[in-house]
Amino acid sequence: MTEILQTRLSYNPLESRKLPGIQPLEPADWLYFDDAFAAQMAERARLLGRHRTEVLQCAPEAVPAAEELLGVVVAQLYPDAADSGTVIRPDGVEVALDWRDPLGTLGLIAQQDFCILEKPEGADEHVLTGAVVCFPANWSLAQKYMRPLIAIHAPVDSYDAGIAARVQRLFDGVQVGRPMWRFNTLWYADASLHQPRRPSGDRPRPGADTAPFIRTERQTILRLPHSRAVVFSIHTSVLAREDVLNQWGAPVGSS
Repeated sequence: MTEILQTRLSYNPLESRKLPGIQPLEPADWLYFDDAFAAQMAERARLLGRHRTEVLQCAPEAVPAAEELLGVVVAQLYPDAADSGTVIRPDGVEVALDWRDPLGTLGLIAQQDFCILEKPEGADEHVLTGAVVCFPANWSLAQKYMRPLIAIHAPVDSYDAGIAARVQRLFDGVQVGRPMWRFNTLWYADASLHQPRRPSGDRPRPGADTAPFIRTERQTILRLPHSRAVVFSIHTSVLAREDVLNQWGAPVGSS
């Protein structure tokens, strides 16, 4: 498959930060387009067309939040299109706004993946009730769908009880109009965007001194004002090693 690569980033993916590494984010900066938009969107359309059940799931109780999320995304990315029934993407592709399929539509108009997490009455944790995730990194939506936060992060070695409690507090405390963000960074041998967990286990992990690609996810959390659901979005970037080093210099760590 053709490699789909960005050439630059707005943040330093080599900066070392401790988990969870959350920072405040201006609402206007929540979503954005980058130089890989057209190619990434073509790959998203391919995955949604051929592997929809692998990359999209939505429980009935998540539909109101998914519809609200679609409205919020359209208002931010395509403010002149909210009443037209269609959007024109930056690559010139026209997409109909199908409110009967809000997550599928989101997958075709935004570069980000989206997860909807809701906290059932009386529960201690948020649960993943809906998502469109075309670009997983060593995990699959089937493993995470309808599971609570701790179970979702179970394979992550550094996600201990203390981190779990801090993340749940973040999800409980995130306020409407005050999103937050973090990033992670891993060195990869394979530039493919769609990398679900391998049946045999983890992907190969080349070191920073040999890997040809860096994969970084700009992750945000945002609360929807009406449903009160929390949205976890993922903007995936893959860059060639030389482009990262040209922009940011030698690696100083990853998170």
